[in-house]
Amino acid sequence: MTLFESLFFNVFKHYKNAKNKNANQIATVYISVLQSSILLVLGVFFAGFSKQMHLDVISQDKAIILFVLATIFIFFKNWIQYAGQKRKVLNAKMLRKKSANYSLFMLWLLPVACIVLSVIIYQAV
Repeated sequence: MTLFESLFFNVFKHYKNAKNKNANQIATVYISVLQSSILLVLGVFFAGFSKQMHLDVISQDKAIILFVLATIFIFFKNWIQYAGQKRKVLNAKMLRKKSANYSLFMLWLLPVACIVLSVIIYQAV
């Protein structure tokens, strides 16, 4: 089981225990936002790196379009992955395993921290 699946099921279990019918949607949006923010940090880092090395690989407009397309792909992939039978199979695996319970505040702080880090990297370059 990957780290993202573990984080997904921690968020899913928290909202499912709170008797929320939209627990799957909330957990899917969370994991998609987390993956998109990690992609943003990596993109800003490599853009800054290529700028420091005086490489003109891709323009800023094309990089933004590429990021938007990758984010749409991430949301679609997670929607497909965690919406159906695979989520039920993974949920059964999670019930058998004793997994670590993370604080919900810390889980929601991860995407925010990634976005803040990307802004700091962007300002530094």
